[in-house]
Amino acid sequence: MINTKNIAIIGGGPSGLIAAYRLASKGFSVHLFERKKSLARKFKIAGKGGLNLTYSEPIKNFIDKYEPHQEFFDTVYKNFSPKDFINWLNSLGVETFVGTSSRVFPKDKSAAEIIKTIQNELLKLNVKIHYEHFWKGFDDKGSLIFETDNETINQNFDAVLLALGGASYSFTGSDGSWKDILAEKEIKIHDFKPSNCGFEVEWSEVFKSKNESQPLKNIKLILDDKSIRGEAMITSYGIEGGVIYHLSRYIRNKIEHEGFCTVYIDLKPDLSEAEILKRLSANRGKQSYTNFLRKKIKLSGAGFGLLKEATSKENMNEPKKLAAIIKKLPIVLTKPRPIEEAISTAGGIDFSEIDDKMMLKNLPGVFVCGEMLDWEAPTGGYLLQGCFSTGVFAADGIARYLK
Repeated sequence: MINTKNIAIIGGGPSGLIAAYRLASKGFSVHLFERKKSLARKFKIAGKGGLNLTYSEPIKNFIDKYEPHQEFFDTVYKNFSPKDFINWLNSLGVETFVGTSSRVFPKDKSAAEIIKTIQNELLKLNVKIHYEHFWKGFDDKGSLIFETDNETINQNFDAVLLALGGASYSFTGSDGSWKDILAEKEIKIHDFKPSNCGFEVEWSEVFKSKNESQPLKNIKLILDDKSIRGEAMITSYGIEGGVIYHLSRYIRNKIEHEGFCTVYIDLKPDLSEAEILKRLSANRGKQSYTNFLRKKIKLSGAGFGLLKEATSKENMNEPKKLAAIIKKLPIVLTKPRPIEEAISTAGGIDFSEIDDKMMLKNLPGVFVCGEMLDWEAPTGGYLLQGCFSTGVFAADGIARYLK
């Protein structure tokens, strides 16, 4: 079915791409505007470290990762769930598999190949893709203003979807410059904050020189009643990595309120404190304490360095105290790294500004999705799934609006 309504989608990341596919599949005439020379640059960069697309886990567990917006994402995922996302990718020829910890990965395609596949599908659906078009706002008549290398263009559409991302990785085009445009329209927007980021720690120079860029494998990070198992990385400024990113929202909020945040690392989550104490109480013989710990507890590398950093010499020779520290080693985080280094951002458009179709109440016919809204989720599958699913949700809202 051909629909004479013309829709502009601004932003060629995951949200914008799937929205374009959804609307074009319904017969709408879709124009996709991208600021850069190629699509989804941030997605391609993220994919270089292993492309965790989504998760195969009970939907309630999934939705809990979007605190405090579980109700909103419950509605979004009833419309387009992680299973729907996997089925859609499979329909495009992108096969997936479930890896460790219920993570879903592409079987044999890179991030760049997935974007190329989606792009080819959009072209088959007659989506017009306009590269190097920088959106500058609205003119007095409500038309869109674009800057290109050669000219300024004003264009009018029946509906507009803004899929412009947050404010991290600005070199990919996601710089949050849309914030001032929408703020002028009296739309409530929260300041951007780094999310899925590293945090600073005041390491000693000795520890830093010996352990910078060293991984902490198979650890558990604990903050209040929350914990997560995985890996982290010691850096010159502090610490980063999966377990840190997973709890970054809570760490950042605690630093904002208290000036610092103490997290605890369980260096041996598969061993109980009693078992560690038993092993530490064994006869050391002529072994150095370093070799003794490495053999009995299998603690080496950054883990051993971290233990020495956090423990006095006296405690290193007291098995009971040492066992307790191995299970709950404190690290004081002082501040998050800058937004430019963050994988994603918190902040953005307040949820009170949109209706049930994802349309801005102050700008009829203008819809938003993805990281432009004030939500955050752990990097990888949760963040990506949120972007893809809100793109579909907004596209379906546009379709309802234009009927």
